[in-house]
Amino acid sequence: MTVFLLTLITMLIVILVASELFTNALEHLGEKLKISEGVTGSLFAAVGTALPETMVPLLALLAGTSNVNINEEIGVGAILGAPLMLSTLSTCLMALSVLRRRGVSGHIRPERTGFVRDLNFFLFAFLLAAAAMYVPQEERYIRGALGIMLVLTYFIYIMLTLRASAHLVQDGHATEAEGKMYIARLGLPTNLLTILLQLAIGLVLLVYGAEGFISGVEGAAHLLGISALLLSLLIIPIATELPEKINSILWIRRGKDTLAFGNITGAMVFQGTLLPAIGIMLTPWQPRIEVLAGVLITLLAATWLRINSHAHGKGLPLWALLINGVLYIGFLLITIM
Repeated sequence: MTVFLLTLITMLIVILVASELFTNALEHLGEKLKISEGVTGSLFAAVGTALPETMVPLLALLAGTSNVNINEEIGVGAILGAPLMLSTLSTCLMALSVLRRRGVSGHIRPERTGFVRDLNFFLFAFLLAAAAMYVPQEERYIRGALGIMLVLTYFIYIMLTLRASAHLVQDGHATEAEGKMYIARLGLPTNLLTILLQLAIGLVLLVYGAEGFISGVEGAAHLLGISALLLSLLIIPIATELPEKINSILWIRRGKDTLAFGNITGAMVFQGTLLPAIGIMLTPWQPRIEVLAGVLITLLAATWLRINSHAHGKGLPLWALLINGVLYIGFLLITIM
């Protein structure tokens, strides 16, 4: 158990360093390309940091153990656990990180049109993915059509997000880098090549750190006798979502609310479209009680965020985000019982 604990601590440090490198380079990339914070957070940051949680179900389903049932349980749990973690625990932790500074009655103010667009796309896609659970596995063409529809939904989302960028930049929502790029402090110039180099270093370290953290978590879970589905619904997402959590906390503490929330909601759209499409086509994708509980809590959390996007034009109240944390605790209690 000591070995696993040391692994977790070491990999957490790697993820922290990688997140700092990644967010710093991403800000400079967004500024260089003259794109909005919404595109930088919802597309670039979200897709980049979603790599660890994308790899887990793919590896489980395509190159897992000889036990097909366990592979499928890990795949389904990882696919559904990721958006659950982002919509509940991640948003709560982000609020807690600025609670002392802004107060319970304070607000987080992401750019509203992009925030609402992200949540609308996520809710549509996740409801579609939930409905697909009730399509019999024998109906391959229907399940395949639903999977393709989810993939197309994400491409439409990309096009609309990119299309809105120019207008948002004109309205003062352009991405602005804070401070020098870390790699430039070594004497290198700040240009597109060095930005991409630091971005690549940060991304590689993020994936390496997340994969190492997952291995440590899996080892500890096996020692504790936790089932594959419970592991993938509860434990693995805590590890795979660390990059998003840390990136968003770094950004929110610097007052970059749009980047912070875009990183989370953009990842939710990615994980609510492409990952369920994989689940629908490669797993039984059935409405088991643990799975349905996770889907319901995720939809409740995302709907609650969408409702509070109208909070008197002041942004999202911190107390509302703390309720998302309570929803996660509710899911834990349901699953454990």
